[in-house]
Amino acid sequence: MRRFFYTYMRTEIFLANCNQLNDMREFVRQAASDAGLDAKQIYAVQLATDEACSNIIEHAYEGRGNEQIEITCNVQDDGLIIILHDHGKTFDLDAVGEPNLTANLSNRQLGGLGVYMIRRLMDEIHFESSPESGNILTMIKRKSKGDKE
Repeated sequence: MRRFFYTYMRTEIFLANCNQLNDMREFVRQAASDAGLDAKQIYAVQLATDEACSNIIEHAYEGRGNEQIEITCNVQDDGLIIILHDHGKTFDLDAVGEPNLTANLSNRQLGGLGVYMIRRLMDEIHFESSPESGNILTMIKRKSKGDKE
């Protein structure tokens, strides 16, 4: 028997400040739980969101804590869509290559590990950046096939 699943979208605006990361993680944790994701998937969503928001704070806003990050969680029948929107410096996600994880630590290129982690943790990511509309990162996490009713 298939149960009816209510889909909804919630948006909150947070200050782009490291002190807000716990609240951001809790916001997406609740949405991931509502979407029926399992504990491992919820952790992945929280970790990816934490990494993405940390990058926004550090790189897009260069640590200016009075800026904002808008987080939208779209709970769907098959999983969760998280949209992060900021108005920081534009960025080219496609320019971030795969890090060399086998290189000696002293020889590794700086940066790129956060994007690598986000790509590994989420099922899909999409990124748009323009000076007019800002940066929009869309991350999708689907329920495991065994989780669907």
